[in-house]
Amino acid sequence: MGLIKFLFITICVLWLLKMIARLLLPMLFQKIVKKAQQQSNQHYQQYNHAKEGEIHVDYIPPQKVKKNPKIDKAGDFVEYEEIK
Repeated sequence: MGLIKFLFITICVLWLLKMIARLLLPMLFQKIVKKAQQQSNQHYQQYNHAKEGEIHVDYIPPQKVKKNPKIDKAGDFVEYEEIK
């Protein structure tokens, strides 16, 4: 008798959870989607506020420091042996 009572209560609880999930999960997903859309729109508005023709640079790489100006003016040299 105790096993039947346990199974009946378990089935009822699972059925109630299923009904509650059917009602609440769609609302939860709608809230998540709306929040993601708002964040996407804010991000789009934040980075696309420039007028047409303007350029926005986020990162400028550091410039290389020249060590010896004489070597840079001479160019690249390749060592080779002449074969006869």
